[in-house]
Amino acid sequence: MIKVNGLEKSYHQSNVLQGIHFSVGKGEFFGIIGPNGSGKSTLLKMISGVISYDAGEILINKKEIRKYSRKELAQILAVLEQEGLPPVGFRVREVMEMGRFPFQNWLGEEAEDASTLIDEIMGMLGLNHLENRTLDELSGGEKQRVALGKALVQKPKLLLLDEPTTYLDIGYQIQLMDIVRTWQKTTQVTVVAVLHDLNLASLYCDRILMLHKGKQVNVGSPREILQSGLIEDVYGTRPIVMEHPIHHLPQIILKSGSSG
Repeated sequence: MIKVNGLEKSYHQSNVLQGIHFSVGKGEFFGIIGPNGSGKSTLLKMISGVISYDAGEILINKKEIRKYSRKELAQILAVLEQEGLPPVGFRVREVMEMGRFPFQNWLGEEAEDASTLIDEIMGMLGLNHLENRTLDELSGGEKQRVALGKALVQKPKLLLLDEPTTYLDIGYQIQLMDIVRTWQKTTQVTVVAVLHDLNLASLYCDRILMLHKGKQVNVGSPREILQSGLIEDVYGTRPIVMEHPIHHLPQIILKSGSSG
C-alpha cells in the first residue's frame, strides 16, 4: 500500500532523513523505531502529507502522495498523535463526529448517516457512558481512546500512529494496542506506527524499520531488528534480549551501567 523510494529531507542544511527506502503491504502492522532525533515523526508526517520532502517519492496505492488533495488523503488515512484532540470544551460524541469531516460537503452533510458507525466504535472503545462528557473531564487514557475513536470513524485504509502510548500507563498501553491490532486484523487496515517502546513494537508489529541519525539501519521482523548488538549500536546501551514466554518474540531487559 505504501512505497517509499530514496526519501530525503533537510532543515537549514542539516539532513533529517537520507535515502529512506521501504514498502508496506496492505493489512500490515509496520513499526518505526529509533532514538530521539532519528527522524521517526518527520517520516510519519511525510507519509501523512503534512510535511513535504526534498527528494525521492512516497506512493500510496501506487499514486504519488503529492498528487492527492488534502481531502482525498483524509478519506484514505487517519492519524493518531500523542496529543491530537481539539480544545477541551468539546464533548466526546462531538469529537467522534469530527472524524467524519472528510466525507461531508460544505454544509456539513454526508451521503449516509454515520451515527450507527459512531455508536459501534464508541461501544468497542467503551466510551458510550462518556459520550456527553467534555474532554477536560476525562483521564489521559480515556482521552486517547477518544482520539483513537475519532480516527477509526474515518474508516481509514491507512492508520498512522505517532507514539500513541507515550503518556499512558502500562494498562492503557496494552489496551490501546490490543484495540488497534484487533481492528487491523478485522478490517485489514494498514497500520504504520512510530513507537518509543521496543517491547510493544516487538509484540504488535509484523515488521520494523529502524532509523538512526536520519538514516535507515534495517528493515525486518522483530526478531531480525531487536538484537542486542544492533540496539547497542543505535541506542548506545546493550540490553539483554530474551524471548517472551507466551508470544515467543524478543523482549528487551535493560541493565544499569554499574551491573556490567
